[in-house]
Amino acid sequence: MRIFVFGSSITSSYWNGAATYYRGIYKQLHALGHQVAFAEPDAYGRQQKRDAGDFSYVESIVYKTESDIPALLAQAAECDLVIKHSGVGVFDGLLEEAVLKCKSASVEEDPHNAFRWLIPEYDFVFTYGGGPPVVDHYGRLGAQNCHPIYNALDPETHHPVPPDPALACDLLFVGHRLPDRERRVEEYFLRAAALAPELSFALGGEGWEGKRMPANVRWIGHVGTGDHNRVNCSTRMVLNVNRDSMAGVGFSPPTRIFEAAGAGTCVITDRWKGIETFFLPGSEILVAGSAEEIVAHMRDISNMEAQEIGANMRRRALREHTYALRADEFDVIVASALAGQGAT
Repeated sequence: MRIFVFGSSITSSYWNGAATYYRGIYKQLHALGHQVAFAEPDAYGRQQKRDAGDFSYVESIVYKTESDIPALLAQAAECDLVIKHSGVGVFDGLLEEAVLKCKSASVEEDPHNAFRWLIPEYDFVFTYGGGPPVVDHYGRLGAQNCHPIYNALDPETHHPVPPDPALACDLLFVGHRLPDRERRVEEYFLRAAALAPELSFALGGEGWEGKRMPANVRWIGHVGTGDHNRVNCSTRMVLNVNRDSMAGVGFSPPTRIFEAAGAGTCVITDRWKGIETFFLPGSEILVAGSAEEIVAHMRDISNMEAQEIGANMRRRALREHTYALRADEFDVIVASALAGQGAT
């Protein structure tokens, strides 16, 4: 099957946490024999900060202006499946309408997107989070069908490496500074640091320069894909704090959970509905509903216990949550739908 994708960026993780997801899914779809073209805009400085790596599993297309889009749509119309990801950040409205004029279309959107009136026109709605509540919501909005294809682990990309003493800390959080994340980072991460001055904290991601932080918090800047393993393997624990929207709907494990799982590092996550669907609280992941609970985990869990929890999480991820399994799931859904269309 030939697949054409409009997304934010597969070549750069700069201000683009979705890169890990894109790479995991499309790498595995390519391994299944599908041909994937991925079109991304030259925007937000991403092309100037591309990640090192082999992206030959997709045909990478970079476009610069709105005038480039008609030619891309013509190329997409020759494919079997067209995917428009949410949050491209450039010409979203134009693309959301235009891909519907191609032969077949698919879309991956968050539940609060402004162009809801288009939803019934799409053949597929794929989400990377949300679970039953979001599937039901899309059904009420007229979606023909909706399927979550969750974030996962690519064990070839995220895996244990020797720790870097220069990055050693007790708790690490990596995430860009965004309006619907900042309050929760303050509530969980920065407040935990203030409550535990004897412990060391590291904050990664763009946008945090100038932010007032406790003295035991060190900002390490953008953490590119190539540094994920080194950073995750150098901390005792990794903190996951979901954005407001993701925490609200639940069933939304972000990429950082699986990146840390690949490294075998103990993860503390904020509490959200559905976490037990992916990892078992207490033995494969630690769950906290407040900064106080985060600090309690850090003080009560020994290094040996933290390592055991991280190892358990990695085994579960390798068994049940790889991008190879997610690609198989996607492949079955689309193939079944296309076979049904051919029979009518």
